[in-house]
Amino acid sequence: MNIAILILAAGRSSRMKEPKQLLAIGNKTLLEIAIHNALKSKAKKVFCVLGANAKDIQKSITNLNLAIIINSEFKDGLSTSIITGIQHLTSSNFDAVLIMLADQPNADKTYINNLIDTFYTNSEKIIASNYDSTYGVPAIFPKKVFKDLLKLQGDKGAKEFLNSDLDMIVGIKATNQLIDIDTKEDYLNYLKELQN
Repeated sequence: MNIAILILAAGRSSRMKEPKQLLAIGNKTLLEIAIHNALKSKAKKVFCVLGANAKDIQKSITNLNLAIIINSEFKDGLSTSIITGIQHLTSSNFDAVLIMLADQPNADKTYINNLIDTFYTNSEKIIASNYDSTYGVPAIFPKKVFKDLLKLQGDKGAKEFLNSDLDMIVGIKATNQLIDIDTKEDYLNYLKELQN
């Protein structure tokens, strides 16, 4: 199975008030952690969608083995990054794409590989992270639903799509640590947890 990872990192970080992709966590940035987690996984290729502050962010990851995709429509919401990424991948020979966010540092190699291994035995299904009563990313989408992803709109990303046809979903229990870092408070709390 030929699986690509698409890291969504084009957002303006409006709640953070600074580019969260470049937040320092130890000797790496938040985005670098996501990229390293993806590169260590069983996926064949890693792509990263950039938009806001693309030049500065790209400079920080030039030494990493991934392909950069620029989303010039990033102001129109998360869905535009998914669409831009899928359009880029459609002509390639991938069986599926694993979509993940740049701000989930605990989506580590083990968790990503769990999604991938589950897809190997359920390749007609979407493999999604189960957050109690709802499904979200990281999630793997088989090629047959790429056309549906191209119809997404707004800033909800794939969330509504993931929760619209539950027969298509195989859920993987999201660990409690699978947090999003959206605000300064989230960031400071995460740094504190790392020190404990």
